[in-house]
Amino acid sequence: MNITEIFGSLVFGEEVMRARLPKATYAALQKTIARGSHLELDVAHVVADAMKDWALEKGATHFTHWFQPMTGVTAEKHESFVTPVNSGKAIMEFSGTALVRGEPDASSFPSGGLRATFEARGYTAWDPTSYAFIKDRTLCIPTAFCSYSGDALDKKTPLLRSVQAIDKQAMRILKLFGNTGVKRVNVTVGAEQEYFLIDKDMYLKRPDLIYCGRTLFGAEPPKGQELEDHYYGAIKPRVSAFMKELDEELWKLGVCAKIEHNEVAPAQHELAPVFSVANIAADHNQLTMELLRTIADRHNLTCLLHETPFAGISGSGKHINWSLCTDGGVNLLEPDNAYNQAQFLLLLLAVVKAVDEYQDLLRVSVASAGNDHRLGANEAPPAVVSVFLGDELTEVLAAIENNTAYRGREKTFMEIGVSALPHFPKDATDRNRTSPFAFTGNKFEFRMAGSAASVADSCIVINTIAADALREFADTLEKADDFKTALTKLIKATIKKHGRIIWGGNNYSADWEKEAEVRGLLNLRTTVDALPCLIKKKNIELFKRQGVFSESELRSRYEVMLENYCKIVHIEALAMIELIRKELIPAIVAYQNDLVRLIKNKKICGGFASALEEKLLWKLSEVSAVLIDELERSENNINAKNGEMALIDTAGYYRDTVLGNMALLRKTADEAEKMIGRRYLNLPLYGEILYSVN
Repeated sequence: MNITEIFGSLVFGEEVMRARLPKATYAALQKTIARGSHLELDVAHVVADAMKDWALEKGATHFTHWFQPMTGVTAEKHESFVTPVNSGKAIMEFSGTALVRGEPDASSFPSGGLRATFEARGYTAWDPTSYAFIKDRTLCIPTAFCSYSGDALDKKTPLLRSVQAIDKQAMRILKLFGNTGVKRVNVTVGAEQEYFLIDKDMYLKRPDLIYCGRTLFGAEPPKGQELEDHYYGAIKPRVSAFMKELDEELWKLGVCAKIEHNEVAPAQHELAPVFSVANIAADHNQLTMELLRTIADRHNLTCLLHETPFAGISGSGKHINWSLCTDGGVNLLEPDNAYNQAQFLLLLLAVVKAVDEYQDLLRVSVASAGNDHRLGANEAPPAVVSVFLGDELTEVLAAIENNTAYRGREKTFMEIGVSALPHFPKDATDRNRTSPFAFTGNKFEFRMAGSAASVADSCIVINTIAADALREFADTLEKADDFKTALTKLIKATIKKHGRIIWGGNNYSADWEKEAEVRGLLNLRTTVDALPCLIKKKNIELFKRQGVFSESELRSRYEVMLENYCKIVHIEALAMIELIRKELIPAIVAYQNDLVRLIKNKKICGGFASALEEKLLWKLSEVSAVLIDELERSENNINAKNGEMALIDTAGYYRDTVLGNMALLRKTADEAEKMIGRRYLNLPLYGEILYSVN
């Protein structure tokens, strides 16, 4: 295999376009990609014809507009290139109109009240900034998705708007520092993806994994992750074979999969790509999640992307590495870049300010029923948002705020100027793996997102809040008579006002939660706590101001996320009840029946001692009585008030009552499982599942 030859071989990328398109068409398309200018239909026709010929040569027979509705996964409607002609033959056609716009039935996608169920019309619009690709003999065209009225029904549209917003505001800042050669500021993103791999046969024997993506009960195995021997350990042959095929397929699609390793929990792994611009990074991560599942299936494995598939061990997250880069490739968050250090400091503080002012939105961006189980647990940051900058940067900010000499490696007095800020290496301090939002040398790493989340959700928020902070900075500095004086004053004021969000300690500790409360930081522990923040007046105004969401679009997402939360918990509760009734209770009854028979037979055969059997039977009977009570309570409560309350109150009921019942039911079920002989249980046990792949 020649990697350089296969890389991007299934992508209609820049090299292919340059080779296949007329110069004028190629130039017009590049202008659209670079500047967002309108693409004329005659140009689209030429592009479509070249794209069709290329796709046919690669074996494609269909095309689809590939979009990302508010379901969190991608959607496709395949159409063949085949067009009949009068001679009874067929030709292969693909027009510019079909390339630029599609019209899928949008009635069954979540819209959160943006449209009525009977209103079926929706439109997909080609996104030329993300290259078309071939998947399963189908030409996939990345598109935005909107309603008949023009409202965004997807995740791509607001992401593109947020990228545009931060470009606009960052360019204002660069202009103030004299960087006239920069034409555009891009958001660059690298999304580390964690996942579990288990044996497919084990998966198929666990209905809770099939329905919910996580186990709803199961006693912890004797060995979990205590020895930490799986972390970075030698990759098992079966997993290695899966990873090799995954790499090849991702590389063909232009996804630069770079790093793969075992994670801390048994059966848990991680994949990390090279950075790309935010829009493409989001598309590539959706492809990655899809291929993780499909390629695992080829190896008789199942990939679990749920945040917490197994209780008692680490869940899976998605670390979103975020930075700003010029069109010339200069990383603006690189402390030692070619631009002056004061500019770096101002951009850094814009992010600090943004995180402090919009902690709630960052928490909302990662809110889901699955992630609620993960946040605050092993290997995951807490629900409290804070920023880690490292010892040296924190000391620099303190010196600036207090007008004191910086006692770092260069021991200079901190005066904001072109070159007065000390140069320090990217890795001037250790990393803080417990921080939700950590500066890691030349980028920020947002660690709160769950493994199944769309990259777009968090990026939309980070881009928007950073853009708004930069807007405020630019407004202040543009009207200043003395730029340097205004800059110094602005930096000092920002440090003083927003320093409370900076924390370099252990985010897992109980002391930090108390300290965060003293500092006035939010602790939105659950999705139900967080989601109302999305429609606070200040947040609605923010998104409207930056042109990312209208108020109706924002409220629709609030409704969609609440509905999704309620539906997930409802499904989990039903699945748990069914599983216990059909699997666990029959196992308990069968075991008890055998114990009764043995006790009876021992007495018949001469009164042999049966203390062991009687004690087991007595204990299991006690647990069984509790189990059936909890089960009946769960059944009675699951539909008790459904549909009678406002949506937020219904979500609160599911969180407090339904999930509460499920927790008690699980505790009892786990206790019962520990007491039953293995041969009575049809369900694979935790240890069997986690150690099933060799």
